[in-house]
Amino acid sequence: MITLSTAIQGFFTDRLVRERDASPHTIASYRDTIRLLLRFASQRTGKQPTKLALEDLNATVIGAFLDHLQSERGCSARTRNLRLTAVRSLFRYCALRYPEHAALIERVLAIPPKRHDRALVTYLTEPELDALLDAADRSTWTGRRDHALLLLAAQTGLRASELIALTPADIQSGVGAHVTTLGKGRKRRITPLTKETLAVLNVWIAERAGTDTTPLFPTRTGRQLTRDALARRLTKYSTQAAERCPSLHEKNVTPHVLRHTAAMRLLHAGIDTSVIALWLGHEQIETTHVYLHADLAIKEQALARTKPLDSKPGRYRPPDALLDFLEGLG
Repeated sequence: MITLSTAIQGFFTDRLVRERDASPHTIASYRDTIRLLLRFASQRTGKQPTKLALEDLNATVIGAFLDHLQSERGCSARTRNLRLTAVRSLFRYCALRYPEHAALIERVLAIPPKRHDRALVTYLTEPELDALLDAADRSTWTGRRDHALLLLAAQTGLRASELIALTPADIQSGVGAHVTTLGKGRKRRITPLTKETLAVLNVWIAERAGTDTTPLFPTRTGRQLTRDALARRLTKYSTQAAERCPSLHEKNVTPHVLRHTAAMRLLHAGIDTSVIALWLGHEQIETTHVYLHADLAIKEQALARTKPLDSKPGRYRPPDALLDFLEGLG
């Protein structure tokens, strides 16, 4: 009998850290999933987590755990699928180490993700973005920091984790100005900077205290901003900007909304989706197609180019009196 503690410790230290060099965010997400699963299995079997065996996590238990996430913890289908991704990763690791449990592992890996509705992406229009950028009080140190951060986010589409991890050394001025980031999947990419964005960043870098290896957007104490702190600042400015631009009241502005905004601005400028995918660091170009679905203007332009259908409005008239009677019953 194989104890789960051996398999799980090897999964995190060997697979995620040593082999895949997974980001701290990925490790934390997988850790939370496995912790929830162990607690669920422990309550179900009456065993302590350290005493659980691989056999205690069969497909039936995993399925019940996923249902528990939605029915009792209130998780969405999307969150359920993210938890399933972590479980699958663990069992794929176990498949290589413990082939004698191939049948059990195969049944777990066969659990399908749950289908869910895909909402259209939320993004800011130009007036909304202008109002948001103007909301930061540039007469204060934090206001100038936040204005530079929001401007960079809206122009580059960097993820929240990429923004807060930046240092001044990541900003390259001169010809071909760009920002270098280490993004999702440990992939390094460069994103061009406009003259306006670069000018604001250079002024901010000159003002901030610290070296080239300290956070580009630090807290008052010089530490790196957290994702939660960034989200709170953005909510604050969004509320203030809504007084000038009422349409913002209808939008939940998050750091990812700024990422969507950058993508939509590129799309409206006529940039091909394959280029936008490279810009955002998408592994698959299909991921970028969501912006095509969200953009009504592009669909209206396509409709305007089509030949109008030669059809006149009219009412269906049954050819028979009995059919006419039946039609009237509706």
